[in-house]
Order: sequence, then structure tokens, then C-alpha cells
Amino acid sequence: MLSVKQELLAALAAELDKLSSGAGARAAFESPKVAAHGDWACTAAMQLARTLKTNPRQLGEQLQNALLATNAYQRWVDAIDIAGPGFLNIRLKPAAKQQVVREVLGERERFGWQPDRGEKILVEFVSANPTGPLHVGHGRQAALGDAICKLYATQGWRVHREFYYNDAGVQIDTLTRSTQLRAQGAKPGDAAWPEAAYNGDYIQDIADAFLARATVQADDRAFTASGDVGDYDNVRQFAVAYLRNEQDKDLQAFALKFDEYYLESSLYTNGHVEATVQRLVANGKTYEKDGALWLRTTDYGDDKDRVMRKSDGHYTYFVPDVAYHIQKWRRGYTKAVNIQGTDHHGTIARVRAGLQAADVGIPQGYPDYVLHTMVRVVRGGEEVKISKRAGSYVTLRDLIEWTSKDAVRFFLLSRKPDTEYTFDVDLAIAQNNDNPVYYVQYAHARICSVLRGWRDDGDEAQLASVDLSPLTSEPAQALMLQLAKYPDMLTAAATGNAPHDVTFYLRELAASYHSYYDAERILVDDEPVKLARLALVAATRQVLENGLALLGVSAPQRM
Repeated sequence: MLSVKQELLAALAAELDKLSSGAGARAAFESPKVAAHGDWACTAAMQLARTLKTNPRQLGEQLQNALLATNAYQRWVDAIDIAGPGFLNIRLKPAAKQQVVREVLGERERFGWQPDRGEKILVEFVSANPTGPLHVGHGRQAALGDAICKLYATQGWRVHREFYYNDAGVQIDTLTRSTQLRAQGAKPGDAAWPEAAYNGDYIQDIADAFLARATVQADDRAFTASGDVGDYDNVRQFAVAYLRNEQDKDLQAFALKFDEYYLESSLYTNGHVEATVQRLVANGKTYEKDGALWLRTTDYGDDKDRVMRKSDGHYTYFVPDVAYHIQKWRRGYTKAVNIQGTDHHGTIARVRAGLQAADVGIPQGYPDYVLHTMVRVVRGGEEVKISKRAGSYVTLRDLIEWTSKDAVRFFLLSRKPDTEYTFDVDLAIAQNNDNPVYYVQYAHARICSVLRGWRDDGDEAQLASVDLSPLTSEPAQALMLQLAKYPDMLTAAATGNAPHDVTFYLRELAASYHSYYDAERILVDDEPVKLARLALVAATRQVLENGLALLGVSAPQRM
């Protein structure tokens, strides 16, 4: 049906250009708010009437007549109705809607994908400090980042997944000291235990492994503990490697892989931070005040200037961020998306200001940000606030163990990132239609059951070329129209960094299938009718699988 839409849009653009040069760029179809009004709606007559200073309804009638005279509209359109001040409501012929079945079965998992655009995008997400297990908020980031990467891939982008490790700074010092104290026999509650120390049981696990001289293998390193609690640097390196290994296990449980782990410390050792500071100073974008070095971020819309180097000589945390993003740009990533918690909102203006002040060719608005809120977890009707292992929060692995990887991914993607979300553990394991992931997966499994019941008589590959003309009923046409929305949904979801659009779409598609299944028997005696209906449900199964794959959710064949 995508080919039908393109053909009809081209004809519409040509007729609009005849009315006013350049007006063809406005050619577009919308989905009517009321399905009974038609399959597509067009508001071009009302928009163009302002330019031409004419009556929009009369212009609509003129456009209606012109379109119905074209070959494309005669072939694919049953009627064009005019409503209100000039809306064109377009009713497609069944043959037009049937084309989507052929497109899906022909393109399969690539249905709705755009050609390679030859551009690279870097998506940075999770990027947790290696100071503890991944919590549920990191899980939301992981689900968002992975789905956004997959959405960009459908639009022809060459996607790079990156995890930025903050392995330098105060938090690493706190981790090191906490581990060292535990190894020396101190524990939370003792008089000598610092208030800022980490209290989770995982700190004792690190200390025990350190004393045992264990070797840990993280994603990019192996490290063996010396067992000497007085060797601060050895404790630090072991603790970071240990927790990186733990986070690797969290990510594996979530079926998530990164292309690269980028270390904050490398920005210092490679000289990128110092080079960035020197460039900002040379560009005249800094000044000295109260013993500190300041960046003139107010020149770029920030509400106040920001300290770059404190009076003690240490850089503030946004300075390596600026250096890091300069490196992203120089590595060829013309588009970058950062997925972070809403507590990072204040860093956006200063990082972008630093990039503009550096004047290295980076466009304004680079990088893009997707900010998400934290997640409340409810189990048995009560909020779960802490994990014994982590000490102060629910871990991602806890949530996966209580429910499933599929449920966690689908649920964490089912709302806009910046909206508050409560994860209901009991709902996530319920096997009923109130559970959205179950509802969608059950639709897929239900179709697989139908196809298994037929496969003794035929090969599914033949469905790609069967006669689809029997698909004329309202439920069948409604299901085909829903399938046809998939490509545009992908584009909109990628453009808006909005994977929740995919969850909404899948629930609507599952509902359309369930309605169709309840309305028409599929395995009927009439062979042409049976094959046409099987082709429709096979196409539906394919799109359900495609959409679930974008979310990192499985498409079970049996439930």
C-alpha cells in the first residue's frame, strides 16, 4: 500500500502545482479522526485557499474533480467526498488496501525500512557510573536507547551504540574508600563509617573478592586483585572492574549489547580535556574569577556563566562532557542522541554552549537529548523502594527476575520518556488482556496457531502471490489499513525519539487482528478465500514480529 500512497501523493502534488507553482510540496494525507469518514484525508485545499484568496470549498471541489480524472485515482480510489470547509475524504478501493499484504510478505522483516542514507549516528545511553548495580532507571534508559537505535536503523542511519563510563571523579573515590573500609572489617553503622560511603551488600562482595585476590573480566579489561587493602589504586581498579563485570551481567540479562565502551578517564589521558580547555581559552570564551576559570555560557543562552576549573584545580563535570562531544563529532557522527535522566536537564545548555564556544564546526542543537523520569515499582499493591543487594534502590536484575526481560522492556517503553511511570510487577506477570505485552504476544501466537493448522496443506511462501480479491469485508480492510500505517509510524517514532509509538501501534494492531479473527473464519473450505485470509494473517504476524523486535521483545509462537 506504500506504493499506492506514493502514486496517489504524486498525482496530488502534480494537481496542486497546476493550481499554484510549488504547492505540490504540501501534498500529504492524514488519517481521519472518524474512520467512517474515509481512509485518508487531505487538507491541501484549505491551506492553498489562503494563498489563492479563494473559497476553500470551491477549491476543494475543483481539486476533487481534477484528481478523479487522473489514472492513479481512477485505479485506486473509490470516492472522494468533500466535508466542511474543504476537507477531502478519500475512500480507497479494496484492491488498494490489499497491496499492503503483498508488500509485507515481499519485504518481510524489512517492511517499512528506508534505504541507507550514508550518515552515522551515535546513541549514548545507560552510561552508568561503575559504582553499583544498574537500577530500574538505568533499565528505562537501556530499553529506550536500544529501541531508538533500532528505529534509526529502519530509517537508513548507520547506528553506533555507546556506553560512556564515568570512571573518574569523586564517586569513584567514594567507591574505592567504601570497598577499602569493608575489606578492613568496617561496616555501615560503625562510628568510623563515612556518611557518604556506599552501604549496599554488593560493597562487601567486592571487598571479599578483593581479599581473595580474585580476577574479574569486564567488557574491556581483566584485573586481578592484590589483596593488599592498603594499596588504594589496586582497590580502585579492582572495584571498577568488578562492577563493570556486574553491569555487563545486568545488560546480558536484558539482551543488550554496545558497540563501544568509552572511558571518561581516556579524555584526560589522551589530552582531550586539556586541549578543549586551551581552545576555549584561546577563543576568548573564558575568564578568571575568584581563582576559578569560567566559561561564558550566557553568550549562548545559558542563565549564568559556568565554572570550568575550580579554585582547587579540578575540572567541573561538564568540561569532559564538552571534550567527549567534540570527539563524537570528529569521529564522524553528524547526529548524536544522549539518553539521560531528567536530573541531567541542567547540563544541556552548558554542554551545547561549550561546543559552540569551541568553534569546531558543530551545529547548534548538537547533541539531541532524550530525558526520562525515574520509575516507581509496585508489587503486591505496595511500592518497592530498595533492594537488599543494592541497599537503596530496586535493581534492573531484580525486576527481570520478578517478571521477564520481555515485560520489563515493553512496560518501560509504554509511556513517553518524560512522563512518570509506575511499573506494576503483578500486572507484568498476569496472563490476561490487561497486560499489554501479553496481549500483543498472544495475537502473534494466535496467528502462528492458525498457520500451523494450515501448513499440512500448503507452503507459507505461496501466500505472497495468492489472489487477494476476496479480502473485501470491513474487518479485513480495517486490518489492512492498520498494517499500512506501520511505515509512517516508524518514521514518526524515529524522528521524535518516541519508541512508545511502537507500543501503541502494536496494541492497536493486535486489537485489529483479534477483531478480525472474531469476525471471520480463516480456515474455510473455499480455497481462494482461505488463501487470501491466510495471506492477511501471515502479513499481520510479520508486522507484529517486526514491531516487537524493535522493542527487543520476543514474538512467541506458542503461549
